[in-house]
Order: sequence, then C-alpha cells, then structure tokens
Amino acid sequence: MAASWPQSLKDWVAAQLKQMNSLNKTEADSEMKALISEAYTNQTLWTTDWAGVQLKALQPKAAVKRKSHPDIAATQKKLKKATISVTTENETRLEKRKRRFEREHEIERQKASGTYSVPSFTHHSQSPTGSDIARDNTPTFTPMAYRSAGATSKRKYANVASEDSGDADPNVIDWDRFTIVGTSQDLFKPYLRLTSAPDPATIRPLEILQRTLGELKNRWKINSDYRWTCDQFKSLRQDLTVQRIKNTFTVQVYEIHARMALEASDLVEFNQCQSNLRLLYEAGIPGNANEFLAYRILYLNHTKNRSEMNLLLAQLTPETKATPFVRHALDVQAALLANNYHKFFDLYLSAPNMGGYIMDHMLARERISALIIMTKAYLHLPLSFLASELAFDAAVDVDRFLSSHSIAIYASTPGQLNAGSEKRLDCKAAHARVVACYEEKYRKVAIVGRI
Repeated sequence: MAASWPQSLKDWVAAQLKQMNSLNKTEADSEMKALISEAYTNQTLWTTDWAGVQLKALQPKAAVKRKSHPDIAATQKKLKKATISVTTENETRLEKRKRRFEREHEIERQKASGTYSVPSFTHHSQSPTGSDIARDNTPTFTPMAYRSAGATSKRKYANVASEDSGDADPNVIDWDRFTIVGTSQDLFKPYLRLTSAPDPATIRPLEILQRTLGELKNRWKINSDYRWTCDQFKSLRQDLTVQRIKNTFTVQVYEIHARMALEASDLVEFNQCQSNLRLLYEAGIPGNANEFLAYRILYLNHTKNRSEMNLLLAQLTPETKATPFVRHALDVQAALLANNYHKFFDLYLSAPNMGGYIMDHMLARERISALIIMTKAYLHLPLSFLASELAFDAAVDVDRFLSSHSIAIYASTPGQLNAGSEKRLDCKAAHARVVACYEEKYRKVAIVGRI
C-alpha cells in the first residue's frame, strides 16, 4: 500500500514525524494513523491537500491566563529585580578581576624593565583585622594570620580566599595590587601579625633576608634558643610572603625552620612548614622533596590520618617509593599496620635524616601497644629483654617507663635477684592495666607544639 501513497502524503508524514517529541509522540502518532486510515477508507488519499492538514496533538497549546495576585506579582517583580542585580554584580566582579590581572601584568612588566616603584598606601583609611590578612598572597602560601586564627576566622578565610570570588571587600588587602619591595636594613625583628597594609620601611628585601638566615643558623649552633629563633623565622617567612618571593631561598627557609622545629619537638610549627613546602615543591621549585615527603609519611603515621595517607600513597610513583628516605618511611608504615613492633623499633634505631625526631613522638604509644601483645603471649618478661626489644638504653629506663604508666607489676624473685636488670614483668597481672593505659592515653593523638 505504501508504494501507492501520493508523494504529498509521504512528505506530510515526514514533516509530522520531525515535529514529534517524547511528550507528544504517542498522541500525535495515533492521530496521524487514524487520519491516514480514514482517508484510505474514503479513497481520498490522492485528493486530500495533505500540506494543509495539521495534527491537533502538534498544535501549540494556548497559555492559560491566570489572574495575577497582587502578592505574586510583587514577588515576581522582586525576583526580576534581583536577577538583574545579580547579573550586574557578576559583570562587575568579572571587570574587577580583569583589572586586577592587568595590574599584575603591568607590575611584572615594570619589574622586568626596572621601572617599578613602590606604591603608596596612605589612601587606605580602613585597617583590616588579622584574619582578613588571609588573602595576602597567591594560594600557594598559608597566611600567617590564618595559622593562628580561631575556627570562626578560618571559616572566614575559606570564604574570602577563593581567587574566583572577585569580591571587592574593602577590609581585605589585594596583594596583586599592593605587591611591595621592602627597604628595611634590620637583620632581626619580632614577628607581629599584620593588621594593616605592610609598610615597605618595615619589610626586609631579599638580600637582607639572606643575611638574616645566615645569622640565624650561626646563632642556633651557638645557642639553641628555640623561642627566639622560631619568632625570627616566622618574621622572615612573613617578609617573604608579603613580597611574594617564592624561589629556592624560600624553600631553604622553610626546610631549615622545619628541621629546627623537629629538633625542638614542635610538631605544630613543623607541620605548618611542611605544608607550605609541599605547595612550593608542587610549584616546581627545587628542594629536598623526598626528605620531607618521608617526614610527611611518618607524621601521618603518628597522627593516624588514614584518609590522607591513602591519598598520598596513591600519588607516589615507583621511582619515588624506591628512594631511601621514602622507602624507610613506607617500611615504618607497613610495620605499624602489621603490629610488627620488632621491625618498628629496628627502623626507629636506623631512621635517616631527622626521621627519628618524628618517631620519638610515637615511641610511648608503640611501646604500650607492643606490651599489649607481649603481656598476652608471655608469662614473665625480664626488663633487660624489654630494653633491647623496645629500644630503651637500659633496663632502668624500662622500669622508669613502666612506673610512669602504673604498669610496673613484677613477679616475685629471690632477694639476690632484685637488681633492676633482673626484674621480671608479671605479664598476666599487668596485661589488663596495659590495655587500659593504651585506651586512656594513646587511643587519640594530641599534637602539641613547643610554644
């Protein structure tokens, strides 16, 4: 039958099919078949003007007019006004971002040509708060104010620090506009959190900062006054930040400060340094990346940050894993996961670089964890054996450690064997106390700083 259909009918069917969609296809298809069937029955296939036939299912439906309620009309008017306002605001933000990038490019061009001059800050009448300084430089730095701010200030920092926000907050300093070059010649100055736009007269330029670092290293060797030295390093880092100096010298400053913090058992400051170092390494600035990667693995093992550790391990390449520092840190992690205390303490005694300083913070916890296993497996344990197994210098140190944790429960021995090196831990009697001690003191990890 299809072969005997007129061409006008075929064209009409094709046109109707093109107009159909998922919403009207069923209804329109049924209507079209009914029309064709009716025309075939009436023998009007060839006489019907198919070009003028229109399916009701495909006709546009007239919009239903509703009486506008005054409240609804007012709401719609407000929404329209708000939409226009948001659109205008977005355009304003884009324009401000564009001008900011143009200013930055102009500054870089002037620096390259040697015509750059320090801008004036006298027109700033408002003084931003410490937490507002959080927007001080590019995202590769953790700002000083943010590190010491409370939870509320940190949330505020998270909201304003986004580079895409483009908000023209008058209380936030735009470092892209106010990039400065310091002029101070002072080698040392106390660290003070910025509460206003930095004054170039109080900021030390790069050549002075390099001399400052040399003096700080010399003084640390002679007199290890960590409180003063840490304050000077934070001041040095602040001067680097406000001048947006990110180079090998910046990496050197953070690496040295991190090592000093480890030596002083200040894990808080160490963590801040290694977090910034990670960003500098990722930016392609050379340094001792594998050394500090190993420290980071050890630190995550100390803090029991499993999620962060899994993310880190997924990023390691086989070449990186094969480096000695990283290999040692990964072996420590494997020993901890397997509760292999013998392997752990062997690795502690052979830790490269300053890895042992981080592992020092795990020692008490892992010794108690090892004692949980040992007191369950043995009846009695001589203190001399515990000293060699748990990386103590002498049996007397074991006795002191057990006593400080209230688990120094010894088996009865003849009078002549009461010397400290021959005391034997009563494992059965001590086991419950050892488990309770671990739950009370070491189940949760507390990160404590020196200052």
